[in-house]
Amino acid sequence: MVTAVSDHTLRWSASTSFGFTATMLGANVPLTLAKEPTGSWGSDLAIPYYIVALTFPLVGLLILRRQPRNTIGWMLMSIGGVSGLGALAVNYAAYGLLVDPGSVPGPGVAAALAEGSWVPWIGLMGILILVYPDGHLPSPRWRPVAWLFAVTIVIVTAAIILLPWTLEEAPVAEMANPLGSQSAEPVLTVLLNIFFPLVPLCFVACAIALVLRFRRSRGTERLQLKWLAAAGGVVGLVYLLTIVSVVLADLTALVDERAGWITALKTMSILSFVLVPVAIGMAILRHRLYDIDVVINRVLVYGSLTATLGGVYLGLVLLLQQVLSSLTDQSDLAVAGSTLAVAALFAPARARIQAVVDRRFYRSRYVAARILDDFSSRLRHELDLEAVGTDLRKTVHETVQPTHVSLWLRS
Repeated sequence: MVTAVSDHTLRWSASTSFGFTATMLGANVPLTLAKEPTGSWGSDLAIPYYIVALTFPLVGLLILRRQPRNTIGWMLMSIGGVSGLGALAVNYAAYGLLVDPGSVPGPGVAAALAEGSWVPWIGLMGILILVYPDGHLPSPRWRPVAWLFAVTIVIVTAAIILLPWTLEEAPVAEMANPLGSQSAEPVLTVLLNIFFPLVPLCFVACAIALVLRFRRSRGTERLQLKWLAAAGGVVGLVYLLTIVSVVLADLTALVDERAGWITALKTMSILSFVLVPVAIGMAILRHRLYDIDVVINRVLVYGSLTATLGGVYLGLVLLLQQVLSSLTDQSDLAVAGSTLAVAALFAPARARIQAVVDRRFYRSRYVAARILDDFSSRLRHELDLEAVGTDLRKTVHETVQPTHVSLWLRS
């Protein structure tokens, strides 16, 4: 006989799972501080990653405390658990190979397991997008996509772990994979070449499913989808700004890539992922707390404004440096001129972008504003009180769209 698990047991399991994940991530901090940076991102950015990894199960715990059978809450808990296990494997290998060699068993195996730990994280994120916000697929026709994504994640993870190649995540340079199998290499290589391109394709398919779900959603579900869309928009803009800044700095050699502001941008791009679980938690627990349309509007306007002005600033700096290079070797004039130009462009650019956003994404609001502007211009030249009353009732009907309009004028 099958007995349903009680809500109390589920809450206890969620708390235990969060405690286990938090303990793993907390134990990684001293190992990370003791480990030497192994790449351009290095250990300086490991702590922000741990903060993001802990945010997913934390939000999952908050959801499961109130809704212990919520599928989204358990998926958030799983994402945090996978991130914690991957980080633990990396730092376990670093401790056993660098900090205190020979003190722990199997550090090479831990490094091999950590090599493919990012793949399940991507897979869980994609499935989360596919089943958000109610924990169910948009329709039965998306079931093959979910199964294909799951099979792809398993095969790609196994291939990365078992291929006999040099480990990139290992703290020791050019470390051979201790789990690599020479005999299975041809088969694993073919499987990896077939299924690895399917990972981004399946993720894009999950995003398309979310868009289609949003188009036919109503009420609470639509608000919940807007929260996730707003968070995803911010994360995308931050990552785009970081990538463009790093590439331009590298191409123009304006600054060393190890400069503080480059590291700050990379840190901010990692920490921006915190917005995804926070938005999901807000949408599920308190979806009526704020007007999400205002948040999305501000994200679109100020995100586009930041990207535009940032591109203009960098372009002007490069242009002015080329123009003034024959007159002076100092770049202070180029920086000062670009700063003044961007400051002068801020207000008109914001107004223009706001108009474009309203016209494209908030059509009814844009039309209402245009009607009010036309009414205001006509009102300045209208002297007939009866005509003003008729025009006012028409304007109210077109903008507010009430069921009944009446106008009372005191004699």
